[in-house]
Amino acid sequence: MTTDPAAGYLALAERLADAAGDIIRPYFRAGVEIETKTDESPVTIADREAERAMRALIEAACPDHGICGEEFPAKAGDGEWHWYLDPIDGTKAFITGIPLFGTLIGLAHRGRPVIGVMEQPIIGERWLAGADGAVNLNGEAIHTSANDDLARASLITTAMSYYQPDQARAFERLSAAAGLTGMGGDCYAFGMLAAGFVDLVVECNLNEWDLAALVPIIENAGGVITDWQGRPLRFDGQVEISTALASANQALHAQALDLLQT
Repeated sequence: MTTDPAAGYLALAERLADAAGDIIRPYFRAGVEIETKTDESPVTIADREAERAMRALIEAACPDHGICGEEFPAKAGDGEWHWYLDPIDGTKAFITGIPLFGTLIGLAHRGRPVIGVMEQPIIGERWLAGADGAVNLNGEAIHTSANDDLARASLITTAMSYYQPDQARAFERLSAAAGLTGMGGDCYAFGMLAAGFVDLVVECNLNEWDLAALVPIIENAGGVITDWQGRPLRFDGQVEISTALASANQALHAQALDLLQT
């Protein structure tokens, strides 16, 4: 590792993304067997093998770090640094041959996400956010949109099936005020927000591994990401991670929060 631990951990996060991509690509559009987990969500061998490979790299390089991933039990670590892994965020897209899923790799320091990697291994796109506040997409610096007019804003959510009735009503209020509403994309929609092409992303019923990598990507790009109550997404046990609102800027975020809470 370098003198700055976070810089070394960023390099490690890229190694994790490389390893996961090498495993996932041969399984894409290859007719892999689909299993159904206890929460009724699908999983494949690609999910499990990719997460297993990433965990092995972390444990070899940083044995005292905690690990929380979608497919295997959590490892507590010493509490200082904690990795959050989602090998395939958007498994439904993966199994239907649609390359809009992503591998999410987040690292939190004392509960605050400081490093984020989002990898789309089929298209060959990598979002990389470091503890120094920088963020890039395939090496090019990116920034969120400057649009602060909700009536012209683009709004994305993955699917209404994830919403409880009261959450659906809140989303419909926001959708009615926005200029354009689209469905689908999972983590890819957040990546497009960070790159300036989407203005708002709203999700609910999420887990820590769905969000940890996205926090520094959105924040470093100039955006805002909180839960629906406006609380920062921090993984210290103080806020229950379930809902997420990502906005291109603070002005849009305030308007969206107001409608989600009305």
